[in-house]
Amino acid sequence: MPPKPLVVHTRSSSADTLAILAEEGAGAVTGVFHCFTEDLAVAEAAVALGFHISFSGILTFRNAEALRAVAAALPRDRVLIETDSPYLAPMPYRGKLNQPAYVPHVAAQLADLWQLPVEEVAAITTRNTQRLFKLPEPARAC
Repeated sequence: MPPKPLVVHTRSSSADTLAILAEEGAGAVTGVFHCFTEDLAVAEAAVALGFHISFSGILTFRNAEALRAVAAALPRDRVLIETDSPYLAPMPYRGKLNQPAYVPHVAAQLADLWQLPVEEVAAITTRNTQRLFKLPEPARAC
């Protein structure tokens, strides 16, 4: 049975994190760098190791221009979105408790960056999540 995807949270220790992943499981494990806040070099290194990059409400913060540049530069098939509840609510809810219902705000920010309809961003990130976590496609209503 293949290993389950790893969920990696790294902040201010990306060099160590990437070195450990490369040493211990390069190509053998996949996963996601969740609540990503690092730079493009870290994101590209993680993607090269087979990982996805997930963006939270931080992507919508006024001072997150550098993070938005990372999101814009990544291959779309490696991007996920999340709430990281209960904290890091996206604008316009910053400072309040976060909840899954706010994911569309992160999707809207990506749609703006990628110049795509938000529905297409939702479809892309849903497919990425299904592929990474080996989730079945939801049943379609008639």
